[in-house]
Amino acid sequence: MNICGNIDHKEDGPSFIKNLVLRLWSHWCLKAVGTMGFIALFFTLYFYLLTHHFYPVTPIPLTPVDGWISFNDFFLSFYLSLWVYVSLPPALMKSKKELFYYGGYVGIVSVIGILFYLFFPTVIPQNSHDWAASSNMQLLKSVDLGGNAFPSLHVATAFFSFFWLDLHLKRMNSAKVMVWINALWCLGIVYSTMAIKQHVFLDVLGGLILGGVVAFFTLRHHSKAF
Repeated sequence: MNICGNIDHKEDGPSFIKNLVLRLWSHWCLKAVGTMGFIALFFTLYFYLLTHHFYPVTPIPLTPVDGWISFNDFFLSFYLSLWVYVSLPPALMKSKKELFYYGGYVGIVSVIGILFYLFFPTVIPQNSHDWAASSNMQLLKSVDLGGNAFPSLHVATAFFSFFWLDLHLKRMNSAKVMVWINALWCLGIVYSTMAIKQHVFLDVLGGLILGGVVAFFTLRHHSKAF
C-alpha cells in the first residue's frame, strides 16, 4: 500500500467502519483529481450553454405542484450539498476499473443533459419577489441563471447517485439508518430545487426520469462486470 491508497482488497468483512475506511482510502488521489476534473469540465459546458444559445429558448410552464411549494431558502443548504452527495459513490469505489466504469456511467447522464441544453434550451419563470430578500439566493441567482432548466441535472445526478450509494451501503453491511439517511438526503436535494425556485416540477420530473433510467441500465451492466 502506498500514500495514494493503491491496494488490492479482498472480500469485505462484516465491519461497516472497516469497509468504509478501506473504500475511502483506496485510490483516493485518483478519486479526488478525477471528481474535481469531471465537475470542472461539466461546469465549463454548463455555464457556456447558459449564456450561449444556438436555438430558441423555450419557457418551461408551471404546474399546480409549483403553486403548492412555497419559497424557502432554508433548503439552499440541501441544494448546495449536491456536490458532496455526488462525490460519495466514486469515493466508495474499490478499484481503478470500477472508477473508470462509473465515470462513463455518470458521463451518460451529463452528456444527455448537455445535449438537451444545446438543442432544446429552456428557462423557468423568474419570480424575483420570492428570493430578493435572501442575500444567499441573490448570489446564487447572479451565477446560476434560470436557464438550462429541463431536465434538471441537479435532480438527475442526485437520483442517479442515490441508487449507487444504496448499492455501496448494502455491500458494506451498513445499518438501516444509513440507508434512510441516503434516501432522505436525496429527497432533500430534489425538493430543494423547487423550494428555492431554481427549478419547476417539470424540470424535476425530467431529471428523475433521466437519472432513474440511466441508473437502472448502468447498475445492470455493473452487476455483470463486477
